[in-house]
Parts: sequence; structure tokens; C-alpha cells
Amino acid sequence: MLSFEDKFVSVPSGLKLHARAYDGGEKTPVICLHGLTRNVADFEEVAPKIAAAGRNVIALSFRGRGRSEYDPDYLNYHPLTYRDDALAVMDALDMPEAVFLGTSLGGITTMLVNEAAPERVKAAIINDVGPELAPEGIARIASYVGKNSGPAASLEDAAARIKAINDVAFPNASEGDWLTFARRTFRETDDGWVLDYDPNVAKALAEVGAAPDLWKPFESLKNKPTLIIRGGISDLLSADIVAKMRGVHPDFDYAEAPNIGHAPMLTEPAAWEAIETFLQKID
Repeated sequence: MLSFEDKFVSVPSGLKLHARAYDGGEKTPVICLHGLTRNVADFEEVAPKIAAAGRNVIALSFRGRGRSEYDPDYLNYHPLTYRDDALAVMDALDMPEAVFLGTSLGGITTMLVNEAAPERVKAAIINDVGPELAPEGIARIASYVGKNSGPAASLEDAAARIKAINDVAFPNASEGDWLTFARRTFRETDDGWVLDYDPNVAKALAEVGAAPDLWKPFESLKNKPTLIIRGGISDLLSADIVAKMRGVHPDFDYAEAPNIGHAPMLTEPAAWEAIETFLQKID
């Protein structure tokens, strides 16, 4: 696995955000943006694979996640803020343009960046999210985000908790997969294993919603190379929503990861093959 360098970038609000940088080459770099309660660890397998194909890769943890600082004003946990943070990090790392790879919330942020600053987005890979969010998926996410049952006693205990929530989305996952999942989403403390995000993210979700209207931001991508990846049993990005997206942006590339829910890890064979093929078309 390729090594990475940890970078900490101060954004205009004063918070320091954590990014992992993978050196890969001179082609247009890739910036990876994660889902609602996740962090850079979600890309620890796919980012080196992209870098090995000749691109520098930056994986960013949004404020309030992982090693990025928590925001004292939880109302700043909003996609418009993440949009501005992503642009600020690109500026700080001298990245005028990038291929955006966004999972769930990261895909929403990608749409918003392209609407506000299209010159910064060379192409977009959007993982299991669209400009409309299926209500059953939002309800499932809201049912567990910020619900703190106290520290887990062990990594195995953390894995059991993650499995209880996400087994419906990953029916074929092994016990080793759940341990990996737990290691990426929990951090070890003196009191045990705790979820690696600010619980106030849940307050923002409840008070200001998941995202602003996204159809115009999505439409802004219609002249950009775009790859949409969907989990074959996703409850957030339905087949009906994908069909509606075709009416706005008929030329996007598309792939499904069979028997995977929200959201693919992007190392699934169908997902990775689609990403590899898509990136081969981008300078």
C-alpha cells in the first residue's frame, strides 16, 4: 500500500482540517470526500489504487470528523460549509483543479462545489447519492446518527454495534470486514472505543436538514465527465432517482455494486472497474 502524508490545513473560520496526501503523478489530482459520519479512513484502500495509476490524491476529513477539529457552532455542519472548506483546502495545497470523488455527503459537496466554482472541478465521481434523497435512507441515517450508547469496550464490541446498524446494507460482509469498518469509524480512548465524529452533527442534520436543493447543482455537472456509482440495494439512491437524473444529465457514466447498500466502499469489483475506466479518460 502506498504511504501517505498527513496534512493539517487552517480554513478561514480558523479550524484545522486533516487531509491525507498520496503522491501518484502528474495527471489531474483527485480529492476524496467522505460521508456524513465518516473520515479519511474510508479511502485508505481506494486512494492508493488511484495514486498508483498516476495521480496525486487528497482525502479530506470534514470539520467535526476524524482528526479535523470540531466546530463550536454545530450549525456550521452543513454542505455549504463543507463546499467552502474543500475549496480552501485546495487553495492551501495548490490544487487549482481536481477530479472530485464524493461518497454520500461528499457527493453532495461535489455538486455544490461545481455549481459555485466549476473551474475547480475537472470531473466528478459521485458515490451513492443524487440530487434527491430517498426518504427511507434519510430516516435510517437519522435513526442512528448522534445516538451515543457510551464507549465500546473493545474493537470487537464496536464492530458488533456497527454491524447491527449496517448489516442491511452489507449482507455479505465478514467478521473481518466489520472489524475494519469499526476501526475506520471509531477511535480508541482511555475510556474505550468512541465514534470518531462530533455528535453535534446530528443536531445540525435535525435542525437544518441534509442538504439544500440539489437539482441545480447536479444540473451544473451536465457538461462535465461524471460517473455515478450506486449500491445495488441502496436505500438512499433509488433506481427511480437515477432515472430522473438521466433526464437532467443524460450522458453520465454509471455503475452498480451488486448486493451493496449505502454506500459502496469503491473497492468492490464493479465500482473499482468503473472508476479505473473513467479515470483513464481524464488527463
